[in-house]
Amino acid sequence: MMPGTRALQVVACSAAFLFLCGFVPDRGTKLDTDFIVTAAPAYDPLAALRGKERFPQGAQLLLVHDGKTEPLAPGLAASADANVFFDGTRVLFAGKKAAADPWQIWEISLADHAVRQLTHETSDAIRPLYLPEGRFVYAQYTPAGFALQTGLLDAATPSTAPAEQSLGFANANTIPADVLADGRILFEAGFPLGTAGTPELFLVYSDGSGVESYRCDHGAARWAGRQLASGDVVFTHGPNLARFTSPLAHEERIAAPPAQYAGAIVETASTWLVSARKGAEKAYSINLWKPGSAKLETVLVESGTNLLAPVLVAPRPTPKHHPSALHPWSYANLLALDARLSRDGVLKNAPATVQLETRDTNGHITSLGTAPVESDGSFFVQVPGDRPIRFALLDGKGAVLRQEHGWFWARAGEQRICVGCHVGPEHAAENRVPAVLLRTTTPVDLTGAPNAQEAQTALMGGNSK
Repeated sequence: MMPGTRALQVVACSAAFLFLCGFVPDRGTKLDTDFIVTAAPAYDPLAALRGKERFPQGAQLLLVHDGKTEPLAPGLAASADANVFFDGTRVLFAGKKAAADPWQIWEISLADHAVRQLTHETSDAIRPLYLPEGRFVYAQYTPAGFALQTGLLDAATPSTAPAEQSLGFANANTIPADVLADGRILFEAGFPLGTAGTPELFLVYSDGSGVESYRCDHGAARWAGRQLASGDVVFTHGPNLARFTSPLAHEERIAAPPAQYAGAIVETASTWLVSARKGAEKAYSINLWKPGSAKLETVLVESGTNLLAPVLVAPRPTPKHHPSALHPWSYANLLALDARLSRDGVLKNAPATVQLETRDTNGHITSLGTAPVESDGSFFVQVPGDRPIRFALLDGKGAVLRQEHGWFWARAGEQRICVGCHVGPEHAAENRVPAVLLRTTTPVDLTGAPNAQEAQTALMGGNSK
């Protein structure tokens, strides 16, 4: 999938876009900055997390300028998911040239309205976001659902990474939500990861390494996260808004006016631009809200049409570029400092071994063997890269003491250290050398490679358990 080089010039509005006419700005509330919204007659905010269509009756991007609206890309049959480049001069979005086409990734120049197609796949590609260093991330539909993917904006751009690169390997629907200031990608998926569970927010680096939950206080569904200038991440539960803030290990509710929120808020100088509606029978409109105020001020509304995902047409800070540290290996090395620790509390019975499971090409769960867990809870293993994996802690008789119910992955060439089993970012490691590294600096091979079992048995002193 190389980016296209031909530009499609914007043409006059056709009958396919007549439903865009008649948008009514609120004359008492006007935003000084241009912004873009997605307009759609029908909208299912969580459909993509089920591998389904969010806009069953189509969608179009609207550019709002000086209180007036116009289609952003009228030459296309559908458009959605706008993301403005860091200098404010161009827009990345999902679009369809014909109504029956799959969604693909496009880019439009705001100076001359020239449009070019970046992906040319036979299945849907949605929710694109700009990355530093001439790349972008999006969700590509696969037989296993939507998967995170990155590509080059320009095929001529020098890059040490492949032109196309998959980031997700948990056989889950994973949808990009934002690119954080530190360069990590915020994405939505079901929790536990790799299931069709409760919508949750996760993080991953732009090379697919370091995947983790944003917070471990899992509960109500949350999605559509956006980062503020403060570093806080604001998201929606639907009926209300909440945030992640660095001092807290759990979410903090936001005292916003009663409404149903579509999420993906935009921060202006002193207000937030939000998509909200008064009830399930209503359509979403664009509103301004000053944090602390008891009222939403309507900016843009159209009866029967949902107005969603506002983005400002303005320069913004470029996120940090994440330099990949992946090695040219087919496997990854994982070091756990104390597997006894967890958000569910410390294990009362000390684990004897840790078992690694994966899924084969048919989705069947298979065990790749076990490795010893030291008295301090540490273990060091080598796992297959770019495959769904999960751990279970076993006692001396092989009974399960604690296990992961979802899946995660390690990128091929990744070396990663974790404090414990899903303990959350508020926990820090003890300042000591893990017992497993005092015994050996060679990880137990759980890749399933030939002769791995023999090497594992030798490392465990002749007892593979």
